Amino acid sequence: MNDLNVLFRNRLGLPQDAIITFQYLDTVLEKTAKTIPFENLCIIENRTKEITKENLTSKIIEQNEGGLCYELNTILFLFLFENNFKLTLIRGVTYNHIEQRWSPTGNTHVLNLITHNGQVYVVDTGFGGNLPLKPVPLSGESVASSNGEFRVEHIESEHGDYILYMKLNRKDEDWKVGYAFNTKEDVQNITELNEVQRIIVEHPESAFNKKPLITKITDKGNITLTDTSFTQWINSVLKKESIDEKRFNEIRKEYFKI
Repeated sequence: MNDLNVLFRNRLGLPQDAIITFQYLDTVLEKTAKTIPFENLCIIENRTKEITKENLTSKIIEQNEGGLCYELNTILFLFLFENNFKLTLIRGVTYNHIEQRWSPTGNTHVLNLITHNGQVYVVDTGFGGNLPLKPVPLSGESVASSNGEFRVEHIESEHGDYILYMKLNRKDEDWKVGYAFNTKEDVQNITELNEVQRIIVEHPESAFNKKPLITKITDKGNITLTDTSFTQWINSVLKKESIDEKRFNEIRKEYFKI
């Protein structure tokens, strides 16, 4: 095994001798979601680095940090590629339900597509608290996990040819749009994702360049930390705490290990 394969398994607590089959992906995705937080601290703290295999390995695996979609799904891509999966990285556009519009940052969501037995699946570990935790087929069939229900439909739009829909536990009674994506344009080299990072860092309407955000799936729900609040969903019960900078740093270390 190469270093990334060994280190990624160590980070998630996966056995070194485990064969990563398609059926085992549920375990990989759940452990990734509960171990590696979705967070933007390197942007807020002005310490972003070029997107390379070496830098991602250092940040997410060796330094035990998290990242945003273009980091989390890329490190997953590299790990699954080393374990003989047929997959591609692609880009999509998220939908903002508060503002009722597609993201003004454009196609800056990064996700994986995996092909297995002739079927293509979305495999996404970089969608914050909205993670499917399982591969989602492009056939329209819905899948259910501890985080909710998810499905992908073939819908042509200005943003691509498919849309992922979600119905999150605790939050949604009806299906809602997660993001659109284009299966016809895959990322040829991860260096292309430096443009995604640049947009997220610099765009005036980026959701990730103004305030810190850290979120992670847990065994009982999920937890989300900002500069002003700490929100916990525990067995469908909401607990929210107003915080200051001192408490932010305490929670960041205690709950997210950052």
